[in-house]
Amino acid sequence: MLPSIPFNKPYLSGLEPRYIEEAVRSGKISGDGMFTQRCHRFFEEQLGFNKVLLTTSCTDALEMAALLLDLRPGDEVIVPSFTFVSTPNAFVLRGANIVFADSTAVNPNIDPACLSELVTPRTRAIVPVHYAGIACDMDAIQAVASRHGLAVIEDAAQAIDSFYNNRPLGTIGSLAAFSFHETKNITAGEGGMLSINDARFAQRAEVIREKGTNRSSFFRGEVDKYGWVDVGSSFLPSDIIAAYLYAQLEQLTNIQARRKTIWQAYYEAFRSLVAQGVGLPALPAYATNNWHLFYLVCRTLAERTALIDHLKERQILAVFHYLPLHSSPYYAAKHDGRTLPWADHYSNCILRLPLYYELNADLQYRIIDGVLSFYKNH
Repeated sequence: MLPSIPFNKPYLSGLEPRYIEEAVRSGKISGDGMFTQRCHRFFEEQLGFNKVLLTTSCTDALEMAALLLDLRPGDEVIVPSFTFVSTPNAFVLRGANIVFADSTAVNPNIDPACLSELVTPRTRAIVPVHYAGIACDMDAIQAVASRHGLAVIEDAAQAIDSFYNNRPLGTIGSLAAFSFHETKNITAGEGGMLSINDARFAQRAEVIREKGTNRSSFFRGEVDKYGWVDVGSSFLPSDIIAAYLYAQLEQLTNIQARRKTIWQAYYEAFRSLVAQGVGLPALPAYATNNWHLFYLVCRTLAERTALIDHLKERQILAVFHYLPLHSSPYYAAKHDGRTLPWADHYSNCILRLPLYYELNADLQYRIIDGVLSFYKNH
């Protein structure tokens, strides 16, 4: 029997255990230890971010963003329907109403053309999600936000090392959230990061992350004692998590080069399927590719289901992605009733193929052959 091919396998540089041991031996394994500071410096000094704070998850980073905006019950936040539940949930927890936007015909990113008509006097923010690490049309989104005085919060969960017109994703909106979940290019198992691009939020973000205290200022010697000064929660991760993450960050160039090779091999192999009506990832001129995932857009839900089964018979795990949130059991009754056809289309038709560092040429050939053999008969 052929060995099974998983959808994902986390990359391991080999230095993770060593750095974790260093963190443990340092005597400080709670938040903001030496490896947390190394990670912060990596993003700020090497990747050009203004200010970042590691968090325990991307979800936590989004929840911090919602707190920083001082959202109140009845406020509205515009979010794509085709995204993970963490994106709207962070704002729902603050009492905000979610206004779902459709995707574009080109790719699953939020459609800027529909945003203006969704804005009301209660709208506070737009949350674009850079699906598959491919940039949303940020100039168009920022133009709407500027015209109506709205904040833009980038959900950059999948977007590390990806750019919009030469600007790193996560540095464009007022705030941005990243994920280091084990399915991401760079991983800490779990973990995330808040990127702070509007200086007005910088000091308060530290307070919110430290349970509503000014403890960070105390450790810098800026105050002689710290106390409870704002709302907040325990959003900062252990330095053990940061140690694991730093070992990955050091290998960013290597990881990305390998993922690029795999992604491009898929793209070249499946270009012929376009003539049959099968969609491939689309890269707008303003965006770069960080090779986070490779997907096919099947023609129908039935076709995707059959292809998943076809690959499963060959010990290959390929998976679909998000269910549309506007019709979810929790939010359907709260949605305003608009149809969002592209969100439904991608939910029904996207199929993600295995893509991870250790996926060698022989295994990838099996996947490619499995897909092509399916379409030869369809």
